Amino acid sequence: MKRIILAAIAVMVFGFANAQKTRFGVKGGLNLTTFAGGNYYDAGSLVGFQVGGFAEIKVIERLAIQPEVLFSTQGAKIDAGSFGDYNSKVNYINVPVLAKFFITKQFTVEAGPQLGFLVSAKADGRDTKGDFKSVDTGFNFGAGYNFTDNVSVNLRYTVGLSNIADYNTDTAQQYYDSPKNSVLALTLGYKF
Repeated sequence: MKRIILAAIAVMVFGFANAQKTRFGVKGGLNLTTFAGGNYYDAGSLVGFQVGGFAEIKVIERLAIQPEVLFSTQGAKIDAGSFGDYNSKVNYINVPVLAKFFITKQFTVEAGPQLGFLVSAKADGRDTKGDFKSVDTGFNFGAGYNFTDNVSVNLRYTVGLSNIADYNTDTAQQYYDSPKNSVLALTLGYKF
């Protein structure tokens, strides 16, 4: 078994080392976020942003692997009934790794997993970081358009896969049952 794993790692390293071209870039844009998948108070959308960097590693002519590191502001507007409304804002460092397929030179589609690391959480100015798990997982689907060799635009949806709530009381758990991040992002990227 160790030999199979070592052989697989060697093939991947060789493939990346012989990649046709690697380009680095920066990107930023708007997020439309909410909490989905839970049996809890009504969650509306919040507008946030994301900013970060990426590497586009061409594997073959029409396929690239694109790891990214992004700072992302996320959250939801919570309608807590008689308790009132409040904004629950959570900030993450997200690390997606995408397979990017070039349908044409200009048009691309992408998909891949993502890990998110919680940086901070606030509900109307109150620190709520203890109410959220420190790691989030998700899966990305997206499409992009390259205006030039350097400038591109991307639309991506991130489906949350893991429960982000880490509530300590049974009362909180009855209202918040397995919320997951849901993020629609529109970004502008620049490759060097």
